[in-house]
Amino acid sequence: MRSSRSGRLAWSGAEVVEASLATPDGQVGAAAAAGESQSFIEVRDLVAAYGGALAVRGVRFSVRKGEQLSLLGPSGCGKSTTLRCVAGLETPVSGEIVIDGRVIFSSKLGINVPTERRDLSMVFQSYAIWPHMTVFENIAYGLKVRRRGRQETRQRVEEVLRMVGMEEYIDQPATNLSGGQQQRVALARSYAYVPKALLLDEPLSNLDARLRARMRDELKELQRQFGATTIFVTHDQEEAMAISDRIVVMSKGVIEQEGGPMEIYDTPRTRFVADFIGAANILAGGLVEDPAGGPGVFTVGEATIRCAPRLKPPRRTAEGRHLLAVRTVYPELQRRPQPTQENQWPAQIRRRVLLGDTVNYTVDWPGGELKVHGFPRDLLAEGERVFLHIPAERALPIDADLETAS
Repeated sequence: MRSSRSGRLAWSGAEVVEASLATPDGQVGAAAAAGESQSFIEVRDLVAAYGGALAVRGVRFSVRKGEQLSLLGPSGCGKSTTLRCVAGLETPVSGEIVIDGRVIFSSKLGINVPTERRDLSMVFQSYAIWPHMTVFENIAYGLKVRRRGRQETRQRVEEVLRMVGMEEYIDQPATNLSGGQQQRVALARSYAYVPKALLLDEPLSNLDARLRARMRDELKELQRQFGATTIFVTHDQEEAMAISDRIVVMSKGVIEQEGGPMEIYDTPRTRFVADFIGAANILAGGLVEDPAGGPGVFTVGEATIRCAPRLKPPRRTAEGRHLLAVRTVYPELQRRPQPTQENQWPAQIRRRVLLGDTVNYTVDWPGGELKVHGFPRDLLAEGERVFLHIPAERALPIDADLETAS
């Protein structure tokens, strides 16, 4: 084990260091902004580099007190770099970061508060559990550094272990733990001293699929019990949807969209968001908008679709075409036409893939090909002729990707 200049501890083979990034007793930030509903963490116009290239390009978002916000995106989108800037593990090129009313980084003011004085806890992808210590010693270490008494330390360790369902392992060597148990210990350690905020960088990605699903449920419950302000980084859309109050979707160093999980899913604004979160049909065609702000009319192939209105004209592709997103769960396949229904066309089932409790159809219709996700209550056969209905409010004009836009 070795000590770094910032006071964090690392051991050979660990990707990153000590999970607790705390302020010593008595070093308190400035007064919080009035009202708990206001922003507790603010990231303003953040620009940061990674490996000599710009990884974050003017990112701006806020987190309310007690809120769990996820930074979601593919590898290389800048989400982890953003989180490490908040933690103080990376120095931004420019921008400002404020926590609880206290400026901890400002390129204009020349402020860069050291990591150990930001009063944060961080859990990494590699759990950074010290193998030569017991479970108790791993969790108690941060409390001892902060000079908590022996009785207080014991009580707090027992409390957080109880919260993560690991109380019976308190005196076990860390080397005896499974991957899921080690991650629980890392989470318990981060909650042990009640930091201002908790930063989680892909904490579940090293777990198998079943354990990952269970741990994300436990994370949501821990958030409910502790009420910690949390920023969670993940590339897993299901993970983000399951645990987040709000999601910031990132791509190529910029924010594509920000909102609640269902808002992001139901009303994607860009092709990237529609493709990355959930499954969607992306149709390319022509759009005629209603000047009065009502539903537009989208034409693709031989089909004309009444579609949801947009507050501003969507960005076109480089070829000048508009894009329409239709989530695969929203089209309806019916054996008989509904006389009063708009957006209804004759169609034919080309392919059916049964996946146990769900079924995926590929449908031929006047607009070309459409994917439809359904349930096997009333299976449709391949080759069967049906009627396709797309609710107008589920047909969403979206922006083309920036690099392909006109």
